[in-house]
Amino acid sequence: MPVVELSLGPVSYEDTGSGPVVLLLHGLLQSANVWREVAADLAADHRVIAPTLPYGSHAVALRPDADFSPRTAALLIGEFADALDLPGDTVFVENDSGRLQQLVAERPERVGRMVIAGCEAFDNYPPKSGGTLLATAAKIPGGLRAIALALTPRPMRRIPGTGYAVMSFKGVPDDLTDSWLRPLRSDRAARADLVKYLKATRREAMLEAAERLPDYPGRALVVWGRQDRMMPPEHGRRLAELLPGAELVELDECGTLIPIDRPRALAEAVRRFARQP
Repeated sequence: MPVVELSLGPVSYEDTGSGPVVLLLHGLLQSANVWREVAADLAADHRVIAPTLPYGSHAVALRPDADFSPRTAALLIGEFADALDLPGDTVFVENDSGRLQQLVAERPERVGRMVIAGCEAFDNYPPKSGGTLLATAAKIPGGLRAIALALTPRPMRRIPGTGYAVMSFKGVPDDLTDSWLRPLRSDRAARADLVKYLKATRREAMLEAAERLPDYPGRALVVWGRQDRMMPPEHGRRLAELLPGAELVELDECGTLIPIDRPRALAEAVRRFARQP
């Protein structure tokens, strides 16, 4: 897997296919492999780039002195696109996290086209179902590792209304959650990156980003799961109203993790959006 050196440290990524560029961005305690089905579909006619961001499930840690926060994570995404010299019409697709909205608020010219797919928004930050638990755990020495250890037995990840279980309508495959929890459980540097990020979270950040969305000059698509229990579906509708000319796609039998619940539908929505003039 290639690695690019950025101002805060290295970021690894997957790069497949050829054609118009799609950049896929994941959420906390996940990696690029959450996109595996979507990436395989889109790579038939697109260049698909999926970084593993330093959100706790990464194997390549940032520099120990890196000033890492949700805001600098958003700027890191823009820097990543710059470092790979991605074209101005690149389609940025984000699921679960809200950093793309923050990037657009500060560097709208960097994001040619934007897909917000079941993300943090408005006052749902950190998300109440799991984000607040992580934020609390980050303040306790050993708290994040304790969560990882508690979720090591696979049945614990399937308890309704908790953790990964609340994020997916059909359930997250065990091999994915195994790979996501491994660094959090065993890599002190990965945990340190996530602790910095969580401690720097500000409840007002997504509301501030939303204020700038009506000024976004690019094209936008909003995709949301109708059964999303973490990111309220009404937030998807509000985002589509805020973004000039945005299209809204709502999917049935779908929670927050759209790349897992409805990968083909998401890939087709992105493909159609990318083809629009």
